[in-house]
Amino acid sequence: MATEPLPHRRARGSAAAAVAWKDQVVRPRESEVADSAWPRLATPRLRVDSGSGQVTLRWDPVQGAAGYLVYRSSSPDRPFQVVDHGGGDLVRAVPGPSYADTTGRPGEPAWYAVAAVAAVDAPPGQMSRAAGGIPRASPTDDPVRVEVDASHVLGALPRPWRMVGSEHLSQLLYPKDDRGIDVGREFQDAFRLARRELGVTYVRAHAILHDELSVYRELDGQSAYDFSKIDAVYDALLGLGIRPVVELSFMPHDLARDPNQTVFQYQAIIAPPRDWERWRGLITAFAAHLVDRYGLDEVSSWAFEVWNEANLGGFWSGSLSDYLRLYDETAAAVKSVSPKLRVGGPSTASGAWIGDLAAHAVKTGVPVDFLSTHIYGMLPVDVGATARDLGLRGVPVWWTEWGVNPRHFSAVNDAVFGAPFILHGMLSAMGRDQYLAYWVLSDHFEELGPPPRLFHGGFGLLTVGNLRKPRYWALRMLEMLGPERLALELEGDGGGSLLNALATRDGNGGLCVLVWNGTLDQSKVAGDRLLDRQVELRLRNLRTARYGVEHYRVDEAHSHVRRTWEAIGSPDWPDQAGWATLRSKDRLEELDPPREVASEAGQLALRFELPNPGVSLLRFSRRTPV
Repeated sequence: MATEPLPHRRARGSAAAAVAWKDQVVRPRESEVADSAWPRLATPRLRVDSGSGQVTLRWDPVQGAAGYLVYRSSSPDRPFQVVDHGGGDLVRAVPGPSYADTTGRPGEPAWYAVAAVAAVDAPPGQMSRAAGGIPRASPTDDPVRVEVDASHVLGALPRPWRMVGSEHLSQLLYPKDDRGIDVGREFQDAFRLARRELGVTYVRAHAILHDELSVYRELDGQSAYDFSKIDAVYDALLGLGIRPVVELSFMPHDLARDPNQTVFQYQAIIAPPRDWERWRGLITAFAAHLVDRYGLDEVSSWAFEVWNEANLGGFWSGSLSDYLRLYDETAAAVKSVSPKLRVGGPSTASGAWIGDLAAHAVKTGVPVDFLSTHIYGMLPVDVGATARDLGLRGVPVWWTEWGVNPRHFSAVNDAVFGAPFILHGMLSAMGRDQYLAYWVLSDHFEELGPPPRLFHGGFGLLTVGNLRKPRYWALRMLEMLGPERLALELEGDGGGSLLNALATRDGNGGLCVLVWNGTLDQSKVAGDRLLDRQVELRLRNLRTARYGVEHYRVDEAHSHVRRTWEAIGSPDWPDQAGWATLRSKDRLEELDPPREVASEAGQLALRFELPNPGVSLLRFSRRTPV
């Protein structure tokens, strides 16, 4: 059913307001899983390697661990503190089993210890023995060696980046705003790019039940539903080749226990329902309508996620028990339409409440088809292990929000720093987590009002106008990799921690090698010469042939369109000529012109500089036999 375009709202926020708002929202509620319920984890065995500008810690994985806390002290006899690299999230655990610490002062010794944790909200295990290291104050001359075995296939390359996050999808229907920006068209074009260039097949977004879409009213004491505007949103999305993860939020006004409890500039209601039977009726009617309109086979390929970050007071005014009731009622409603429909949660911030939902599901038998949670400024830990520790096994993990920083209006969101950060995270998730959805696709984002200028530190992978930021290019490079993952080895200063790599091959004998150099330490957003590295890349067990070589690069001087924006004077909104200049530079740039090389005795070797932060993608296409 056709609907009128939705109006675009005026901005009512600022960067300062963003910081204050986020500080207010982040009021986490504690887990209710008893400390005694968690397994007793082994103590990691720690090894420390000192390098230029960094210290790399390595340890053997601990059975049952979701992650690890890294501690540092200036002396083995002084108190140890958890290393904070400025990611901004409540979580400090890292996935391991290696970590590059770049937060120390070069030349000054430090002592480290590591402890395993069964969940981000569980008490840590015993700390390892302390080990000392010194980040060297001089650059390294030795290369990091990346050796790829072209004959050793590890299996199909997992692609967890094929889900992304988005603000509310009603923006697909927006008209031009008061600045003349066609928000709806640009938002649709963003999804077209994501589908074509990143392989994205799913999007998870907020507020499908928001009153803006006129879903629920109570007339003469009776529940009344209108899904016509949701139909328009999903028709547009499916027409772009992307399916929704249906985040069931926020609460319709007429159903809310307290409709004055709101969040965001668009006044999303965060209260529990005042009538559970009517909530269950709404969700049942909604799921049934979707199945009737799109078919069971189609909708069973979607997913229903219960709420958003209920562990934070700013997003849920109820309690943990209220949330578990919400989950139970919602899951029952969805499954009453068809057992084939998928439902999951807890959709929490900072990896929390995974244990609470797992224990609840084991006790009650409520279905959990996927576990979802969020994290920012950190790499994803193994929350699947948390669920397994409490008896919930075989459930896939979806990180439905993840990003380089939890704050809107943060300069790191537009910086090159985010490109290797994304690659570290995706490598960590591969083979363990089904999806790691970057939050968000587009700078058309309204939690604090529409964007005030082109580059404003927005969460988007794409700017207003759909210019590609360095984080977008990192995902594009991943999607350019071949279908089969190859074995590789890394050796040298920071190899496997600071600097990492992926290698693949395709059915035509072509190979791709993706190499990146990045730290999690956000005091190094602008880079550090001590962290720059030379890379010695060796390919072995190749077919004897000539290979075309293309070398793509993301760094401060390549594939970084913000620099072009700064060169034209950093206008809030470019004029026509400015847009033309920006679009001419909106491309994945090559470090060197394409060339041909010949393998010798089944081997190839290349050497190149890789700054921190920086990413290189090398594509080797087999041309003719030698």
